[in-house]
Order: sequence, then structure tokens, then C-alpha cells
Amino acid sequence: MRKIGVAAIAALALVSGLSACTSTQDLTKPTSTAITATAPDVSIQESGPESPIAYGLQVPKGATQLGPLVRFRSAPLIAAYQPELDAAVAQKAAEDNAAAAEALKDGKTISTPAPTPVNRPNVDTFKLLDTAPRPDTTVSVMRVDGNPSDVTIRMISQIAAVLPKSGIDTDDLSQYCTTANGRYTGCTLNVQGLTGGDRDIQISLTVDPGNVALRTTAPAANTRPVMTLSVGYVGEPRNGQLGRDTDGVGNLPSDSLKAPANLLFTWPKMDLDAGPNQGLLDGKWLVPEGATILLSGFKPAFVALSTGKGRQADLISEEYARSVGDKGVFSEDVVEDLNEVSTTYTATRKDGRRAFGTYVLSARGNYAMLFYLPKLLP
Repeated sequence: MRKIGVAAIAALALVSGLSACTSTQDLTKPTSTAITATAPDVSIQESGPESPIAYGLQVPKGATQLGPLVRFRSAPLIAAYQPELDAAVAQKAAEDNAAAAEALKDGKTISTPAPTPVNRPNVDTFKLLDTAPRPDTTVSVMRVDGNPSDVTIRMISQIAAVLPKSGIDTDDLSQYCTTANGRYTGCTLNVQGLTGGDRDIQISLTVDPGNVALRTTAPAANTRPVMTLSVGYVGEPRNGQLGRDTDGVGNLPSDSLKAPANLLFTWPKMDLDAGPNQGLLDGKWLVPEGATILLSGFKPAFVALSTGKGRQADLISEEYARSVGDKGVFSEDVVEDLNEVSTTYTATRKDGRRAFGTYVLSARGNYAMLFYLPKLLP
């Protein structure tokens, strides 16, 4: 299988935040509930075709996005603005100390600030700056409801339109998909290039039909293939903050586009979804009680969850990342953007394996978006 461009987005990594509640219940306790025959209704968490993703890319016809977009700041972006943040933090501390000293001099009582209400998330990590850097990386997880070949070609054609000089072949799935016994076993496209507006981005697309040998898809996939799309700005970090993400993006292909009729392979027919009480992600993680799986996948390993309580989604995201950390590098970052607050916890083990969990608080609900990456996507 030929691959285009450089290594995939090291994108899937880095963001953070916090929300809380006063319950003493262990909100990260794995469920022991038996699998039920009736799946929960998650239609309210679905986004259909033409829903915007990033840089002009949209959910293609025949696919359904589950849960929110995962939007976060990349490590290079955080590093670029860290000196300014450090200076702002030091300046505020000096001002607070000066104000306290002045108050003591005047014989005034210094009051202790009231604690932050437990039902509210942390503020943006870069809130002290006049303009906090906007997230430069976006991840979408989708269920493929239509013909998988058509949907994959539509998504690849969108990528080709956004990166017009990338040389992507939009007529031959065999360039990006692996096969066995006449059936597709998965697709991967990784590409870096310039948009029409000269914005340097990386895009990683995967299509995972599930476990072909067992004829089983990941939990909540509805026996359908799962698609993930990661898009990240990789040019000079500050330049990525200028202009609009859609500048220079040409017309996208028609949503009625179909795959060539002469394809030699077919997509496997799956019998059932794997049960939600099996080990997911790294093979050990179990779904906590009170959380609903919206969608999950095997390659790459991810789980999208919704919860009734923001505190639970936050704890799930943090606890998961820390469980994979193995005393490696752990970081967190809070982003307030587009009427959402996203908190991403990222852990990198000494052996290079990575995990991140993003807690998203939005008007639609509370979400924990969890990803496990044994290594950078190829």
C-alpha cells in the first residue's frame, strides 16, 4: 500500500481542563453491568453530512460524526506561547503581592478568594494573555453508514481539494487500503501540504472495518466501518493563528461522488459489535458506570463517551491518560473556544506509547474522547 506525504499528524495529543461535582461516587469505576440487547439512543449526539470539521473539510455524505470535534493546541503551539504565559503569570503574581502588601500596610484584612464553584470548568490555560492562541488541531470520529467505498472516495477527494498540490489519487482505493481474501481490511492516508491559502497542514485519514477474522466491529459501531480524520497546522505556530482556516480552499467535490465501478475488492460484512464490557483502548480499559459509548474503534484505538455529569467526563479523561502514563511525560491544557471548554490530558510513556483524553463541555452535553496511540500513525 502506497502512502503519501510525511508521517501522520503527531496531532492526536495535548489539551486539558476541569469540571466538578460534589458526589462521592467513584465516577471512574468500570461497569460490571451485563450487555443489554437494546442500545441507547445516541441520535442527539450525531452530526450529519456537511458538518464542518476544519480547513473546509466536512463530514462526507454517507458518514455520521459521533460526539463533538476534538480541538486542541499542539505541543509546538503551546511551546511558542509558553514564554508569554510565564511572563504574564509572573507579572500577575507580582501585582497580587504588591496589592497584598499595600493592604497590610493600610491595616486592611486580606480575604481568601472564594473557591471556584464545583460545577464550573477551569479557565483557559492562556487566559492571562490578551489573545489566547486558538487550537490548531482537530479530530473527528465518524461512523460510515453509506457505501464504504463511496464514502472513503468522497473524503479522499475532499482532502485532495484542500491540498491541491498533494498528488492524491482519487480513483484508486488500493493506493491507501489494505486487503485480504478479496476484502478491504483498512485504509490509511497521511499527507502534508499547502492549502490554496498557503497554510501548511497535515491530514491523517483512517477507515477501520473492524475485526475481519471475527466479523466483529468495535462497540457502538453498529457493524459499520469507523472513520477518523485528524487535521493539524504544522507551519510556524504563530502564523497558523493568522487569517481563517478556510482561506484559499476551493470547491469541494460533489457529495454524490461515487467510487469507480471497477473496484476489485469489497468491504467485509460484519455480524455484530463487540461488547462494551470488554477491554478497550490498550486492551485493559473498561467503560465506567454511567457513561454511554457513542462510538469506538480499533485502529486507531479510541472511545467517544457521553456522561450525565461533567465531573465524570473530566475524571474519566484524566484517569485514563494517567493510567497509561507510566511515569512518563504528562501534560494538560484548557481551551475555551467556539462556546466549548475542552480539557485535554496527554501522557507519553517512556517507550513512546501515548494516550490522551479530552473532556469537552458543550451545550449538547459532557464528553470524554479517549485515544490510545502505541506509536505515531504512519
